[in-house]
Amino acid sequence: MTPTNHVDLTAIMTALGGRQAMQDVLGVGASAISNYVARGSVPTHVRSKLYNALTARGYQVRLDDLSIICGPDAATSPAAKPMILLIIGGGIAAYKALETARQMQRLGLDVTGVMTKSAGQFITPLSVAALTNQKCYDDLFSLTDEAEMGHIRLARSADLVLVMPATANLMARAASGLADDLATTILLATTAPILMAPAMNPAMWAHPATVANLEVLRQRGVHMIGPTEGDTACGEIGSGRMSEPADIAAAAFELAVKRPQTLAGKTAIVTAGPTVEPIDSVRFIANHSSGKQGYAIAALLAARGASVTLISGPVTLPAPAGVKRVSVQTAAQMQAAVNAALPADIAICAAAVADWRVAEARHAKLKKPDHQNAAGMQLTLIENPDILASLGQSDQRPKLLIGFAAETEDVLENATAKRSRKQCDWMIANQVGAADDPVFGSDQNHIMLISETAVETWPRMLKTELADKLAERITMEFLT
Repeated sequence: MTPTNHVDLTAIMTALGGRQAMQDVLGVGASAISNYVARGSVPTHVRSKLYNALTARGYQVRLDDLSIICGPDAATSPAAKPMILLIIGGGIAAYKALETARQMQRLGLDVTGVMTKSAGQFITPLSVAALTNQKCYDDLFSLTDEAEMGHIRLARSADLVLVMPATANLMARAASGLADDLATTILLATTAPILMAPAMNPAMWAHPATVANLEVLRQRGVHMIGPTEGDTACGEIGSGRMSEPADIAAAAFELAVKRPQTLAGKTAIVTAGPTVEPIDSVRFIANHSSGKQGYAIAALLAARGASVTLISGPVTLPAPAGVKRVSVQTAAQMQAAVNAALPADIAICAAAVADWRVAEARHAKLKKPDHQNAAGMQLTLIENPDILASLGQSDQRPKLLIGFAAETEDVLENATAKRSRKQCDWMIANQVGAADDPVFGSDQNHIMLISETAVETWPRMLKTELADKLAERITMEFLT
């Protein structure tokens, strides 16, 4: 029996009426369901049974991955995939929009292209139309397009508007509320979420005007992905390089697909990022955590309906939609914020909390010793509060407590011992520090999920995909 593509068993279980209902449909026990969930896939004969059961209840379902397109209430409406309106800006990174469109289609999304006039200097409407199998729009004043669709209807038909590359010019025009071409008119007229993937010269990205425009757009609820650091088309190195197509497509999928609200009514605490422990007024102890995994987990829990408090150390990531973010610096501040957020049903400690802090941090900068009598500088370190262990022992212990173990060696042994010592339900272990397999700062991760009775090895995947799988597993715990 060969497993199929990833299947969202939580959504299927909810549609069928719960775990017991799924067991009855398949004629299997609880352990078989748990195995399917752990793998994220089902054998072909099981897929057929689930497909028949869902369609018999009036759901419209994709056969390849059992995605629920619409429920019984929408059975009389044409089945439709989520539609992405892809606005392509005029930058050299415009060519990446073609690959992004292909990636989004592989995720089960429909894509309709809209090109700015300057985008036509890099790619053609024909290439966009050929890849999307949809007409590509590029003229606000086209009588034919207005008769067939109309720019307002085009804007309102989208489940998500994706702008890539979001050039400095396009961001400035959107922030100013201009509507002087089809792209900016759509951005004003749409009621769908907007996701922008900025791409520009590093100096332009850092310019105060761009920084101000970025803040305006974020305050209006526009989502951002990137830019990243690296080589840019102009030959300079710095922040301004557009994110890769696979990452943009994954972010678009997260925003466009409406997941079942299986965690509605549940409260969750997620910690993320590093903590910063001051040595003096200019130096500190920290680590390389980017916060990407914790932020992705917070976003996916919120997407499933949970009320999420994200307690974050200093990172450069924007707060996920629908999540309450509390920003902290030190481990002590993070512990205080966690305690203030209790009680909660779920707590996920993904932050890389510094184990030690300086006993007496100086307000003034520590000066180097006299080299003639140098004996080196000595710092006295004391232990920071153990947030995960304190939650495990708390009178307000969450129903599901999950910790992270970043290990450099003996990963399974160390993480298993840590789970027992910290009294948490699950420990998520990953190996860090390898030069050829980075985890800190990377967009990918591979982990072992350790519970009291089992160890699951999850393959390398995007951190957003891992967060989605973890959110599905968490939902299963509350459905049983």
